[in-house]
Amino acid sequence: MHHREEAPARRHRGGPGQERGLTPVTFVGSYPAADFRLRPPLPEVAFLGRSNVGKSSLINAVVGRRALAHTSKTPGKTKMVNVFDVDGRYYLVDLPGYGYARAAKPDRRRFRDLLREYLSTREPLAGVIWLLDVRREPSADDHEMAALLAERGLPILAAITKADKLGRGRRTERAQEILKAVGMTEEQCVVTSSRTREGIEQLQEAVAGLVDGWSGSAA
Repeated sequence: MHHREEAPARRHRGGPGQERGLTPVTFVGSYPAADFRLRPPLPEVAFLGRSNVGKSSLINAVVGRRALAHTSKTPGKTKMVNVFDVDGRYYLVDLPGYGYARAAKPDRRRFRDLLREYLSTREPLAGVIWLLDVRREPSADDHEMAALLAERGLPILAAITKADKLGRGRRTERAQEILKAVGMTEEQCVVTSSRTREGIEQLQEAVAGLVDGWSGSAA
């Protein structure tokens, strides 16, 4: 597959500095298509979810930064593939949210095509953290994404988000219902809350496992 070598569409503009004692994280760039090449070649872990699922907040919690990934009250703000270098060990990839009904049809189609291209063809992709809102039934877009992920056969971890919105018993019940709907097991799931940090340590360990288990080639 041909890879483009040009610079990313946008570079970091100052962004958050490194906080003492935390894992170094550096913004690499934003890319409008999936055929970009990163140097050095490292495994990629992609964070994926429909709009307003809490993706930016969860990414910030996982890497221990308050504002690494931009959070907004307006869904659909992530429009390109945003890439971060995490301590020179792997690239954390923030993918555009899908299923934002208020986006224009051409934009929804472009986001869908970009996600499909990235998830179907990206060689250095070590695994996917798939975010699903504990309060929401899986949508048609979620089911379409489940089929695409199964087709590629990548390691997938379902991060059930916003667990603090429900009582402990109800959140466990909802997580089981969601997993059954998308054809995943409890072993593939972490129930999380970026606000209370529930499940964040387990998610960090899962990401490390994906990186350590990666045997592909990004060359």
